[in-house]
Amino acid sequence: MGKVKIKKSDIWIDMTPMSDVMTLLLTFFMLTSTFVKNEPVKVVTPGSISEIKVPENGVLTILVSPERDANGKPTGEGQVFMSIDNTEQLGNALSDMAQRFNVSLTPKQMETFKTEAMFGVPMSKIGAYLQQNSANRNRMIIKEGIPLDSIQGGMSEFQQWVDAARTVNDKIKIALKADAKTPYKTIKKVMNELQDMDESHYFMISQLDAGKSVEANSYVRGGN
Repeated sequence: MGKVKIKKSDIWIDMTPMSDVMTLLLTFFMLTSTFVKNEPVKVVTPGSISEIKVPENGVLTILVSPERDANGKPTGEGQVFMSIDNTEQLGNALSDMAQRFNVSLTPKQMETFKTEAMFGVPMSKIGAYLQQNSANRNRMIIKEGIPLDSIQGGMSEFQQWVDAARTVNDKIKIALKADAKTPYKTIKKVMNELQDMDESHYFMISQLDAGKSVEANSYVRGGN
């Protein structure tokens, strides 16, 4: 018995709808994703059951972590770092601070600063810091931090950064992020300095629960 020959025919599938869907999905995720900032030190935030969220825009984030020695080991005192989510406002705040401290910065240094996810170097070292490449800046910043000590009885450098941020954006919100092991006295000092500036309301960033990396945020009132 002879074999039955099956007639071969080309199968054509229109892939245009699939490519359209993939493009739409890619665009959606690009527009809705929130990128994680490369923080200079790892901060383990404490737990919280609050469901109040920090605003996505117009936020001055203050990060406080246990201070570390040259070997990266905590020494018990907290370091203070900051970030402003708007790059133009970040650059304007630096220009304000440079004028206050009579520091000259080149346009290239200004642009470098605007690319930083967080900053935390004393103004006396800001020029030398911005001259370094990215790897050296990462090594330098973890040994520094924004000074909290009063300058000749006036505002501390930390307070002047907060004031500069409020100058470039009078509606800016403040969020405080602290390590679970940061000494309370350091957190209290930061809160006191904010209160001295009539900043008694701010967000506290904390973990939703110990088993998740998602952060919940609560709005608190500072005070004694």
